[in-house]
Order: sequence, then C-alpha cells, then structure tokens
Amino acid sequence: MDRAWDWVVAVGVAAIMLITGLFTTGLELVGYPLLIVGGLALGERQRAPVVVLIVTGACAVGYQAAGYNAFAVAYLIAVYSAMRAGHRVATVVTSAVVLLSLPAAAMATGAQDLGEAFGRSRSVLELAWLIAAGAAGEALRQAEDRADEAVRTREAIARRRADEERLHIARELHDSLTHQISVIKVQSEAAVHVAERRGEPVPDALLAIRDAGRAASRDLRATLEALRDEAHAPPHGIDQIAELVRRAQGAGIATTLTIEGEPEEVPFAVDRTAYRIVQESLTNVARHASADSVVVHLGFRPGAVTIRVVDDGRATPETVSEPGIGLVGMRERVAALGGDLRAEPRTGGGFTVDAELPWDRTG
Repeated sequence: MDRAWDWVVAVGVAAIMLITGLFTTGLELVGYPLLIVGGLALGERQRAPVVVLIVTGACAVGYQAAGYNAFAVAYLIAVYSAMRAGHRVATVVTSAVVLLSLPAAAMATGAQDLGEAFGRSRSVLELAWLIAAGAAGEALRQAEDRADEAVRTREAIARRRADEERLHIARELHDSLTHQISVIKVQSEAAVHVAERRGEPVPDALLAIRDAGRAASRDLRATLEALRDEAHAPPHGIDQIAELVRRAQGAGIATTLTIEGEPEEVPFAVDRTAYRIVQESLTNVARHASADSVVVHLGFRPGAVTIRVVDDGRATPETVSEPGIGLVGMRERVAALGGDLRAEPRTGGGFTVDAELPWDRTG
C-alpha cells in the first residue's frame, strides 16, 4: 500500500510538472522528458532513496539548463524521503552539488551575470524549502525511531513480566500440587504392593489411582520444566525455524523450508508466535501424522508474516478429531495478534496449517 501511494504521488508530480512545462515558453524539447523522469522517479523513493535523490537532482539541473525555471518539487520530496530513511550525508552532499550546479546551468542558458544566474536558481530551488524538507524528514525519522524504541521497551517489559509469572506459577504448582500428587502416588503404590505381597486381589480402582498418580506426576514434572525453561531460555523466533526443520530432518521426515519475500525485523510477539506455530506443527507431524514429507513455507509482505505447514500424512477430512491442546494454544496465540489460523486435513490425505500474523508497522 505504501509503494502504491508513492506511485500515485510520482504520477501526480510528473503530470503537474509536464502540464506546467507545456504552458511555459522557451523550454527545449529535451526538458519535457526530464520533467517526466524527475516526477516518476519518486515511485521508487522507499526502495532506493539515494538513487531517487540523485536522479531528481540531475533532472532539476537538466531542465534548468534546458531553459525551464520550474520549482524542483520532485527533488524536495526526494530530500524528505532520503532524510527520513537516514541518509543524511548523501542528502547534504547531493544537495550541495545541486545548489552549485543550478547557477552554472543558468549561466549556460544565457544568464547575463552571476546575479541573474542565482536569481534563476532560486526559482528552481529555494534554500529555505530545501532545509525545511530535510528537517521534516529528519524529524519524522527520529519520531519513528522513538516509537520503535517505545515498542521494544514495552515488549521487553511484557517478556519480563511473563517470565516472572511463569516462575511464580511453577513455584505455586511445585509447593501445592507436587506434594499432594506425590502422597497419592506413594500411598497407592504402597497399597498395591502390600496387596500383592499378601496374595490378595488388587482392586481395579486402586490400580487406576496408582496409574493416574504416576501419569500426573510425570505431567506435572514436565509442565514445571517447561515453565522454567520458557522463563530462562533465550527467546525463539523466525531465525530459529531453520533449526526446527533440521531437527525434523534428523528425525527421518523429509522436511523442506521455503521463503517468499524479503525477511525483515518483526515485533517480538509475531516473531515468537511464528516459531511456536512451526514448532507445534512439526511436533504434531512427528507424533500423529505418520508423514513421509513436510513443507514449511514462510511468506513476508509489508505488515504481515504468513506460515504454511503441509504434510502428506494419514489425516483425512473423515478422520478429523477434536483439536488438542497444542492446536488450541496456536489459535489463541494467533487470535491475540488479530491474525487468522486454519488447521485442517486435506482431501487427498495429510494436514495443512495456514496462519497469517499481522502487525501495525507504525508501532
């Protein structure tokens, strides 16, 4: 959307410059293409701000040399964009060259003296407007940097609070449930052991209590370890997805990773959620799918990351079951970001997980 707006601005500026040139006497034929090129170059000002700066500056000097004293609107927009992108030195150097070249171009097209040459130059590029454009770009860049820093600070605080809460939950579970479950487990095992030594039949209910106590003890221990690991381990993100794919390959599943678009820095919540979706998807494939191959696809576009995990396992629409805790957790993570997640069996066999994780690029 941002680039589309850039092209709208570019076409508008080019059209205005060309229309103005058509009603101006004394403009050489070569000046018209320069007016158009100088305006249309603005369409690439986000992708290549320094190149656009140089092109629009050269066009301003060129149509001054062609005898047209048009105000360099395109160049001012290019200065603003280059400063906003952080190219201070390139902007200052290019602007100095343009300011010095304009009087020379005016002299070459018939200016009688240096005073007249500078007068014509001021009609093309006023120093005050040039400074204002650069200052506006720099001010907006600093404002965006402060906003990004504020977002990073909020995310760091949220991560710290979440880690503290995980440790608190782990301590509470350990202090309360661990003891109670251990008592149930020990007492039931002792009762089963005594009954077996006496040669008495062991009630099914007692065996069920023993087995449930063992399972609860294992699950609780795993939960406590996961909570503590989550709180102390370094955060995982999109950069570690390739490692997940390598692990899946090491487990004997032919797993491939494809990436579409240009990877960019994303907010922490999106970064971690993307990792968790791929991790949970590959875990489910290893546990339940009996798949031979898996494809993990990451797509990057402005303001969103898309994820697709497709396997060729045994799942079909007819064998669909209730979603497990992992899938529910994925849905909750995606919903918290305002995204969308679809996880369903494929008609030809296998399972597909599709997720879109958006974020506010303005912070």
